[in-house]
This record gives sequence, C-alpha cells and structure tokens, in this order.
Amino acid sequence: MSILPNLAVAHDEMIRWRRDLHAHPEIAFEERRTSDLVARELERFGITVTRGLAKTGVVGTLTTGRGDRAIALRADMDALPLQEANTFSHASQHQGKMHACGHDGHTAMLLGAAKHLATTRNFDGTVHFIFQPAEENEGGARVMIEEGLFERFPVGAVYGMHNVPGMPAGSFAAKAGPMMAAFDVFEIVVTGRGSHAALPHQGIDSVVVAAHIVTALQSIASRNVDPLDAVVVSVTQVHAGDAWNIIPDQAVLRGTCRTFTPALHASMEKRIERVARGLCEAMGATMTLRYEKRYPPTVNSDLETAAAVRAAEALVGAEGVNKRPVPMMGSEDFAFMLQARPGCYIWIGNGDGEGSCMLHNPRYDFNDAILPLGASYWVRLVEQELARA
Repeated sequence: MSILPNLAVAHDEMIRWRRDLHAHPEIAFEERRTSDLVARELERFGITVTRGLAKTGVVGTLTTGRGDRAIALRADMDALPLQEANTFSHASQHQGKMHACGHDGHTAMLLGAAKHLATTRNFDGTVHFIFQPAEENEGGARVMIEEGLFERFPVGAVYGMHNVPGMPAGSFAAKAGPMMAAFDVFEIVVTGRGSHAALPHQGIDSVVVAAHIVTALQSIASRNVDPLDAVVVSVTQVHAGDAWNIIPDQAVLRGTCRTFTPALHASMEKRIERVARGLCEAMGATMTLRYEKRYPPTVNSDLETAAAVRAAEALVGAEGVNKRPVPMMGSEDFAFMLQARPGCYIWIGNGDGEGSCMLHNPRYDFNDAILPLGASYWVRLVEQELARA
C-alpha cells in the first residue's frame, strides 16, 4: 500500500477533524457547524469557497496551470437521527444524532486531499471539492443540482467515495454500471367496510385484503421480473384498527422498493398498483397508492470507472481493487450527480476485523486508519486525470 508521505504526516490532523465532526453530528440541512469547519479549513488552505447551495453545502475551488479541464470530488457531511451506543471520548454530544455512516470520515479525507493539492498543485486544471449536506433520505445532491451546482461549477466528471465495513482496510471496489439501488417508498391505503368483529360477513375486511396484498407483492420479484434483474419490495409498516372487536374501514401499508436498472425502476409503480388494485377489486375493497421515487440507481460510467480503478491500483495494487463487486441494495443520492455528469462511485474498505459493524448501527465508528489512504486516492485521481502536459 502506497500512502502519499505528506498525507501520512497529516494523519493526526485528519483524525482531529474526523473525531470533532463525530462528536458534533448534524442531520440533513442542519450541518451549520460542520460546514463552518469545512469552509474555515478550505480558506486556510487558500482554496476559494462558495457556500449556500442546499442551505449548508460548501464547494471549494482550486485551479492551477492553464488547463481547461475540471473534475469534482464529493463528500457527504450529514449524520443520522440515531442514538449512539459508543462510550469513547469522541462519541456524539448531541442526543439522538450520530455519525453512523462514516460521513465524518468522508469529509476528513476530502479535506486532507484538498490541503495536499493546495500545497503541491501538481496538476493542471480545476478541482471542485463538493461537501454535500443531507445525503441521508433528503436528497441533498438533488437539491444542489437543482440550485445550479454544475452550471456554476462545470465539470467533465464527478467522483464519490464511501466506506464499507466488512471490506478489508487497504482495499477498494468499483465497477461500471449499477453500484447501488434506486430507493422508492410507497403507501397503499386499503378501504373496505367496517363491521363488528363477530360479524365479518357484514363488512369488507380491510385487514384481510391488506394481508393478501403483502403476500402478493412478493410475486413481483419471484414471478414478474427476470430473476437476473434484482428487485426487493419490502412492506415495513402495517397500520389498522383501534379496538379488539371492530374490523376497521381502512388498513395502511407502507414500504420500500429497490431496483438497479432504470427500466425496472420506471415500471415498479405500475406493477405495485396492478397487484394491489386487482386484489382489492377481487375482494370488494378500494385502494389508493402514493408512490415516491426518492433516489435513482447509482450507475457508474465506463471511462470514469476505469480512471478511478487506475488511481486506486496505483495505491494498493491490482490485487487490492475488487473490479467485480456485487452491487448493494442500499441507495445513495450521489446517484443524482451521476445522472447529471459521468463519474464513478468507489468503495473503500473500512475494515473487517472483530468488532466491526455495518453502517447505521449505533456502535459503528469510522476507521481512522484508512484516512490517509482515502485522501491519497483523491490526490492520485486528480493528478492522474488533470495531469500536466
């Protein structure tokens, strides 16, 4: 593994940033202290800072040489509404908020890379360092784009990185095509006719209809979709009734849908409605469907993925980069940036040792040992893609 010497020296500083952010987590669109820290450090490095996109977003711009090429590097900044279970000294000081996804580490790695690049300036062109708010559930990337991100900061490509617990520290993974799934949510309201629980034949039991819908929705994945084209439909909430002896008028189902391909993603609302409406009609009930397309699939482009792999291999060798990772059913709003510009979303191993736990776990913590490697990746990528002639 080849970590850039300057970034090895800067390891302690990146740890301080990371642990400070971990101790002071802020959730979607509330990342004021975080963005203040990021902007202050970027300005200290001599990087031009723009603030205010998506409320708390920060974009640092660094230009050197005469080249007209430009790329963007993105890190997410927000935490989760989760009570931390860790007791170490840098545990969250904010009740019910926690950096349980490693965005504190992502921010620290990109800050480390920005400092290095501002010092060495060993490239020709422009780098935009995008520090994005509200990745968790609220689509901060989409908001930044809608507010003119790529019109104000035009780039030929955009790159993102996320840590993955269970992947060995010192490793990367990336491939062209889908890396993470689309994330949609749905709500089905089934309306029957309420009755006494002892006289169900005098009503239309919305709970029974809803139960059939829950089961039938699973036939979409098992019988309606090509088995090589993955989809997951999960009903995660069932709400109905208030008393032991009353069959309720209504039952409400809520859940999520995950897909990888744009075509399947586009078809899922109609598939779910067809199943639910057909069952309701067969059993004498009616229904309404509310379907929201939250995040599209995260799809890497060919050339930019090849570039990301080359930069990673320069650090950890070909054996340290998994070029055929299995895509994750989780979702990521960097997908909006990849819809707007070609690019690559790469995974960096957060470690697979004893005690490591998955993202969104109350005992998760970012692995500080990989901070110099992640920052080195960003630097190698910039120096490779914006190489001096």
